[in-house]
Amino acid sequence: MRPDLTVVIVAYNSAQVIGPLLDSIPAALGPLRADVVVVDNSSKDGTAEFVEKHGVRVVRSPNVGFAGGINRGVREGADSDAILILNPDVRLAAGSVPPLLDALRLPSTGVAAPKVLNEDGTLFPSLRREPSLGRAMGLNWTGSPFFAEYVKDPADYERPAVADWALGAVLLFSRACFDALEGWDESYFLYSEETDFCLRARDRGLLTRYQPDSVAVHLGGGSGQNERTHAMQILNRVRLYRRRHSPAAAWAYFALTVASESTWMVRAGARSRFAVTTLLRPSRRPAELGCSDRLMPC
Repeated sequence: MRPDLTVVIVAYNSAQVIGPLLDSIPAALGPLRADVVVVDNSSKDGTAEFVEKHGVRVVRSPNVGFAGGINRGVREGADSDAILILNPDVRLAAGSVPPLLDALRLPSTGVAAPKVLNEDGTLFPSLRREPSLGRAMGLNWTGSPFFAEYVKDPADYERPAVADWALGAVLLFSRACFDALEGWDESYFLYSEETDFCLRARDRGLLTRYQPDSVAVHLGGGSGQNERTHAMQILNRVRLYRRRHSPAAAWAYFALTVASESTWMVRAGARSRFAVTTLLRPSRRPAELGCSDRLMPC
């Protein structure tokens, strides 16, 4: 029988965290049928073998990044109307998928996002506002929508809502949305790909809906973060903004990002120093991003 959805998990050196996720999927699905596919991005820790022992299908892939892994998983998975993407370091609550699928079936919906909790049960602020010049200033702590990209008010997580974009660790999207956007943009490699996907969907009239009746736990950092991945995160924020705005606005965003990240050098140390270096010295940028030939990453 045709499954109700395809579950795509993109893994990289995830053997220590993916087991509990795989164990949580059957109860999370409830009565739904799913084709589960793990795309392994050339892990070196035995992730693929570990997953196969769990009886889950593995697609072995070169390390094509998160978006590339999603696209590969969708191609290799069943021809279902909905695709659920999962980081390996999440856990799904029992019965969490049916409400998410119901939200996806609402009119003008392309993406559905659950409530995300930290491991200790506290709220993880998984909803985001669209990047802007005000939100590039590093003033998230103000909580002001003008400055804060993160939606942090707990009250905003108590009811269904429409968001600009949401954390990509757990997202459900329709195949129609995926096809309309011609998949996820693999040029980002890591970070900002979910921002890009949700905003491009909205450009086509397909909303991202938040559904608090669906719950997931996110451990965070399942594949680790280092100087290079932090630099990817910062660079991709700039290139996403550049792709959606005028050159003048993009240069203003670039300057604000350099200034904001510089203020973190004392607090965050080597990661922020390397990020600033890669912003100002294209030759130092991670090759996976393919943006080392000019100052403005685009």
